[in-house]
Amino acid sequence: MSTNYYSLLGIEKTATKDEIKKAFRKLAQKYHPDKKGGDEAKFKEINEAYTVLSNDKKRQEYDQFGQYSAGGGNPAGGFGGFDFNDFQQNGGADFDLGDIFNQFFQGGGRQQRVPKGRDIYIDIQLDFKDSVFGIKKEISFTRDANKLPEKMDIDIPAGMDTGEMLRVREKGEPMEGGIPGDLYVRVHIKAHKTMKKIGENIVMTFPVKITESLLGGKRELETLDGKVTVKIPQGVTEGNLLRVRGKGISLRDGSRGDLLLQTKLEMPKKISKKIRKIVEELEKEGI
Repeated sequence: MSTNYYSLLGIEKTATKDEIKKAFRKLAQKYHPDKKGGDEAKFKEINEAYTVLSNDKKRQEYDQFGQYSAGGGNPAGGFGGFDFNDFQQNGGADFDLGDIFNQFFQGGGRQQRVPKGRDIYIDIQLDFKDSVFGIKKEISFTRDANKLPEKMDIDIPAGMDTGEMLRVREKGEPMEGGIPGDLYVRVHIKAHKTMKKIGENIVMTFPVKITESLLGGKRELETLDGKVTVKIPQGVTEGNLLRVRGKGISLRDGSRGDLLLQTKLEMPKKISKKIRKIVEELEKEGI
């Protein structure tokens, strides 16, 4: 992670949700790309910081692992496909998009030159693997009062997370004598049984036997890329992180994040007399 989210928003690590929202709102109004003197790159950064810190789960993961970038360090697009993350959920349920947009699209930050149709919001669901690698997906939506379905393909970038949005310009409701509104696509990721995303990395629990902890070893593991061999260092303990490089989130520059294996020691529920005798001998040796 190259940027400290707390420093970016100008808040302390102990900041409350209200303080986080207040700081974000102030900076969003200052840097919004459609405002004179705005800064799209800066707006993306504060938007990403707000996405993480306003969400209890994401904030906990960020504080624990020292990183969490929405989209895995891979923002969901430029302002023609920009992601507005979690503005209306995850701790920001009372923070309406209108708080920002009404100021810029309806005269608050600049005078609107032409009338604009209403924006359309749709929800789509992605498999975990597709959210890791990205995918071109066909979506269906209705744009006008006739309720005629319209279909189109959109590119879902790698690393998106539940609640993030993609913006497609002028695919919203048409406006006579003006321009259509925009289409916002909110993404929902199906939970994986053993894996989760943290920033550009994938994290999963990795069971380790007592013998592997004492002696070390190698183990074959099934990943999203197929089977890989994992080296288990001698002396590994509960909660250690083993890194498999290049098996995480796909990034736009062609690189990949890592697969992080969080070790969990497997304790046998029952042991035979033979094993008990061996353990007792180990105990005598001070092990």
